[in-house]
Amino acid sequence: MHQWINALADHQSRGEACVLVTIIEERGSTPRNAGSKMVVSATGLFDTIGGGHLEYKALHIARQMLQEQRSTPHLERFSLGASLGQCCGGVTVLLFEPMAAVQAQVAVFGAGHVGRALVPLLAALPCRVRWIDSREQEFPALVPDGVTKVVSEEPVDEVASLPPGSYCIVMTHNHQLDLELTAAILKRNDFTWFGLIGSKTKRVKFEHRLRERGYDDAVLARMRCPMGLAEVKGKLPIEIAVSIAAEIIATYNACFGQHDAAANAGPIAQLLPSSRRSQTL
Repeated sequence: MHQWINALADHQSRGEACVLVTIIEERGSTPRNAGSKMVVSATGLFDTIGGGHLEYKALHIARQMLQEQRSTPHLERFSLGASLGQCCGGVTVLLFEPMAAVQAQVAVFGAGHVGRALVPLLAALPCRVRWIDSREQEFPALVPDGVTKVVSEEPVDEVASLPPGSYCIVMTHNHQLDLELTAAILKRNDFTWFGLIGSKTKRVKFEHRLRERGYDDAVLARMRCPMGLAEVKGKLPIEIAVSIAAEIIATYNACFGQHDAAANAGPIAQLLPSSRRSQTL
């Protein structure tokens, strides 16, 4: 019963795109009444709007919308007898509503002041967040929906399990841990975006140590440190968090629709206003 509801909730919880198809108008004899719904994903069909050629056509339209990554709803009128050859002979109007996939898989290393300010912001965006720290007491009692809390004695080990194309944020309480996490993330080098909290001085020190380990300039250039948009001023945790979230939004909006975001993501300077680009080049 209400299979479409369960399917929709399941796809949204997993961050998978789908299309909700609803009969919004019926005239004459039709296989199902207005309000009937089904959910279409790239590989599945859940519930029914009546079967037959109507459902076949709706399935084709929904999958085409998914393939084209369309984000706006679509209305279409079907004459069941004249155009579809169904014996019902009535008229049905269908509403196709795209339910977008998650645009960013984000890993936040560190549950300090800035981490606690940043994660709720990310949770309110089309993101799925893995929040990682070795100190369970640093996490708030309630973690936002869409956020998975990971308490790990070895946070560096968590890097290996991140999905390709992840957005990685390193802001732990320990500079040596920051360095080891940075080395592990850059070694994979399949992220869409990687930000390290800290100053320009910290970046210079980290680059020196990483070059000693064999990391080349092209890989090091992918690291954002300092991270966040400079236009967002302030040193309070929430102000820093807003600047980082803004940069992530700019990045995933620029990368949206690319099948291999990690391979196509260029320097963040390309995404910023011209006034800011001159400062980053």
